[in-house]
Formats: sequence, structure tokens, C-alpha cells
Amino acid sequence: MTPSSGHVVVVGGGVIGAACAYYLRQAGRPVTLIDRGEFGRGCSHGNCGYVCPSHVLPLAGPGALGKTLKTLLSRNSPLKVRWRLDPAMWSWFWQFARKCNQRDMLSAGRAIQSLLVASRSMYDELVRTTLLDVEWESTGLLFVFRTAKEMDHYAETDRLLRREFGLGATRYDGPALLELEPALKPGSAGAWHYPTDAQLHPGKLMRAWRQVLQTQGVDIREHCELRELVVERGLARRLVTSQGELSPDQVVIAAGAATARLYRLLRTSLPIQPGKGYSLTMRRPAQCPRHSMIFEEHRVAVTPLQSAYRIGSTMEFAGFDASLNPDRLRLLREGAGIYLREPTTEPVLESWYGWRPMTPDSLPFIGPVPAIGNVYLAAGHGMLGVSMSPATGRLVAELVSGQTPHLDPQPYAVGRRL
Repeated sequence: MTPSSGHVVVVGGGVIGAACAYYLRQAGRPVTLIDRGEFGRGCSHGNCGYVCPSHVLPLAGPGALGKTLKTLLSRNSPLKVRWRLDPAMWSWFWQFARKCNQRDMLSAGRAIQSLLVASRSMYDELVRTTLLDVEWESTGLLFVFRTAKEMDHYAETDRLLRREFGLGATRYDGPALLELEPALKPGSAGAWHYPTDAQLHPGKLMRAWRQVLQTQGVDIREHCELRELVVERGLARRLVTSQGELSPDQVVIAAGAATARLYRLLRTSLPIQPGKGYSLTMRRPAQCPRHSMIFEEHRVAVTPLQSAYRIGSTMEFAGFDASLNPDRLRLLREGAGIYLREPTTEPVLESWYGWRPMTPDSLPFIGPVPAIGNVYLAAGHGMLGVSMSPATGRLVAELVSGQTPHLDPQPYAVGRRL
């Protein structure tokens, strides 16, 4: 088999793994996709479903470290860190602190924007021809502020986004905001609207991906855990799984936050920490929002899906803790209640958490693993996996097949210095 025609195993059945499998099949590659759980049931399932070119700025930036420390001292903080004797976690925060400067922020932002803009364009075609019935809407995203101080402070961010990224929002103050979005309570200072953004139903997206992949002939194997990579002469020759062995020509690791657990198999250090997010899914309220919204001061996001209504967000660094923390769910309810006339409904259809794969510089790892010549990585997309997945999948397929990449892969290199 030549590298451009051989069998590829994709490890990970989330939105990134699905996109990788799709574009590899488009390139003519036989593909087997394996997942240690169920396809599409990890962090790709219960997120807020944003496709958001507006989110170009990394988490690390000037002043971010001080804000983070201040937030951690708040009893009801949307950010929670469970400090523990974990060298990998402490190293991650040290690397994050080093990135909290203007130069690194702008550099990362440009690389983030490349993936976001390419993916947004690709989604237009995918939802028209391939990914059907995913509740796609392109009404934009509102960043809503309760206080005039924070509203005006965001004006500085708007100026930076316009100047450095050609990305601007429309400002709505007071009464103009209520006219645009009647579901909001009176009293909010205003909002910034990004018409470039869109939304979809994550669960339906993953069901659509599954149908497309199976139609293409992708072999999807659930409850199939990767246990060992047998490496000979610098190449992965066999994958030992809970369902037997596979002998692919190339391997793509797209296992989300769990990718960090594979460092021993991959023979490389991977600064990915699980950032636990939560969501509540309910029936649509009688006075349902017209737009997806983010309440920046309380770090709560709202998505009015066509078939449901979801509030989500918060960030909890607690390792791979598998409990559903009721305090985090309470923060979602309380945050939405500050802004919305009808913030929640009953019954709750689903209470959910997922581990976001967070990197210190907010950039994913996309490309070959330095120590193993035929293994590639596609992980570390943070809170933007849905938004970045089409461009990531296409880029992986190009790199694996030796095609000219449509984006410069260097900013996402696995061995980059952090």
C-alpha cells in the first residue's frame, strides 16, 4: 500500500474523529473508527452547539492570569480548580501563565481564526449537501452584559478584534437590545452581536455524521478501547484493542481530552487538561430567546435549539472526575435567571457534563507525532471542537495523504514549544 491509499484507523468517535474519518474517505482511504465508548457520546454530545468565528481570542492573554486568580477566590465562581498533587496540571498552568501576553495572544488568535473561518465556510456546504437535519441556524451570537462597566470594557475587545482580525460586532444598548431580543429582562446594559456565528444541535450533528460515515463504508467500532501501540522501527505496526488487533498503515488519534492519557503510547508529552463543562437541556420556554447568547459576566451560554433549549458552560479543572456536580448545574440556572424572563423550564430532559480538551495556548495539536512516523494527532480543541472540526478533518486528511494542506499546519504542530 502507498501512503496515499492505505488503511487508516481513527481513534476517537467525537466530532473531530468523525470529521477526520469523513475527509479521509473523501481522499479515498479505507477507514476504521474506534471509540472506547459510544460514537458521539462524549464532549461532542451536550455542548452548546456554537459554530463561532467570533471566538478567535485564546483564553491566555494580558490580564488573564490576574482575572483567573481573582475568580478562583469567589465562592460561586464559574471557574473552579481542584488543586491536587498532579505535576501535569501544575505544568499546564505554568505554560498557560507564560502565554498571558499580547504577542502570544495575537499569534494564537490568528491560528485559531484560520481554523474557524475555514470551518465556517465548509459548514455552509456540509449542511446543504451532507449533514442533514442538524437544526442549523445562522442568526448570530449575542454577548450580553448586565453592567455598563463591562459593556464598555468589551468595547476595547471589539476594537482589537476589528483592528487585528477584521472581525467586528454590532453594538446594541438598552432598549435596542430588548427590541432585538425580547426574551431578556429589562436592565441589561447591552450586547454585542456577531452575525458571522451560527448554531446547530450537537446530538443531531453526531447522528448525521454517523449516517454519512456508514454510507461511505467507514467501519465504526464502539466500546473498542486502544490498549497498546506496537511500534517497530519508528512506525506503529499494530494496534492492540479490547476487540482484538488492527494493522493499519496510518493512525489518527482524535480522542479529545482522553488523548492526554495516551502519552505513554504516543511517546510524547501532551499538555492537555480536561476542562469540565456542564449543560442542562429542557423544552423550549414559552418566551424563548431568538438568538444564542453568552452572558460574559457569569460565563453562562444559552442555545435556543429548534427542538429543545440548552443552557451550559462553566469550567472545572478536576481531572477526569466523573461526578455530576449539582453546584455547577445550580450556577447555570442562577446565571440564566439574572438575564432571562423565562430562564428554565421543567422537566429537565438531560443534565450533562463533558471534558473539554484544553491546551495552554488554546491551539489544538494537528499533525504527525514526532516519535512515531505514521501516527497523527487531532486533539486539544478546547471549547471549539464543533467550530473547528471540518477544517481539522480536512487538514488531517491532507497531511496523512501527502496532499498540499489548505492551511499552514505549523501553528498546530505536536512538538511546538509552549
